[in-house]
Amino acid sequence: MGYKIGVVSQKGGVGKSTLARSTASTYAAAGWNVKIADLDINQSTSFSWLQRRLKSGITPVVNVECFGTLSQALRVADAYDLMIFDGAPHATKATVEIAKVSDLLVLPTGLSLDDMEPTVILANALADKHGIESGKICFALCRAGNSEKELEEAREYLSETPFHLLDGVMFEKTAFRRAHDSGLAAIETPYKGPREQADQLIQSIINRLQSEQ
Repeated sequence: MGYKIGVVSQKGGVGKSTLARSTASTYAAAGWNVKIADLDINQSTSFSWLQRRLKSGITPVVNVECFGTLSQALRVADAYDLMIFDGAPHATKATVEIAKVSDLLVLPTGLSLDDMEPTVILANALADKHGIESGKICFALCRAGNSEKELEEAREYLSETPFHLLDGVMFEKTAFRRAHDSGLAAIETPYKGPREQADQLIQSIINRLQSEQ
């Protein structure tokens, strides 16, 4: 039985698919058989990213498949070393289902209160209302600007919750957008600075998954 990572959010545009693609690419590069289950059937951005990746002949191979329901994805999950659930960009019943079956649940968020407050509300609901272990819920800071003060305030805000705040931060960079446009993951951008930033955050996800086991 393989590992399962859920990447979910209360809203769109906070870096959910960015994290799913980079995490999958990192594990695939290490020889793992990985699949992203794209559960956002209205947009299917991760599947479109895969098509660009295949057309460009980029390796390692990262399997991506669209699923209408979580149960459909779970039917094939055990065929992979790691299944990453790329959830829809809003909290739904499926979000709770993803949380229940995942070994680690990653909630990406920007630095503004408009991003963080809904993220914390979702985390609290999953833990308090649905019984998800708080230890397997973690926040990832994504799409940050260049303000150190804003970053410090965001870390302080999230550290007051009972959930884990991942090390590292993924800044808003043209390099990441260009990488995705060409079928690369954020960790595969040719620009050293942004690549190292992405690597640090993804390594924190890997470390957290290992610690939860």
